[in-house]
Amino acid sequence: MKVVGFAGYSGAGKTTLVEGVIASMRLRGFRVSVIKHVHHGFDIDQPGKDTWRHREAGAYEVLAASSQRMALVRTFEQPQSLSPHDLILALHPGVDWVLVEGFKESNLLKVEVWRPDTAKPARYPDDAFITAIATDAPDRLPEATLRPVLDLNAPDAVADWLIDNGHRFEYDPQAYR
Repeated sequence: MKVVGFAGYSGAGKTTLVEGVIASMRLRGFRVSVIKHVHHGFDIDQPGKDTWRHREAGAYEVLAASSQRMALVRTFEQPQSLSPHDLILALHPGVDWVLVEGFKESNLLKVEVWRPDTAKPARYPDDAFITAIATDAPDRLPEATLRPVLDLNAPDAVADWLIDNGHRFEYDPQAYR
């Protein structure tokens, strides 16, 4: 499996780019999984539904499955700080690509999503794990770079670049132990 991160500040366009890359890769026959870092508590359960009731009753895990989907909700007894590597191990091993959105501090190879309109600094000058920059303002990058500069508004081209450089993103879980 190949793993690449998409990192950047809120409002830079990470989710929109990742959506486009997923669609582009799926059209080419790749099986794609996504790991999304969220900063707040979140819930996929709906109050009153059976899975919500089981979790509210104290279940540590609730796994809901149908013929087309499966969802696992685990409630940690103590707050956990899971790395993207922990989460990758929980995914189906038969996927071709894992796109990791968020985890900008991780040691995964990643594409920085940067827009000057966010008024946030670019991370690539100080992050050796950033392999490319996706932006809609290449002429406004704060510092010259030898890294590829990709068009944030061209997810097919970003997918092309990832596929062409796939050997760089081959994931070895032993390397992160």
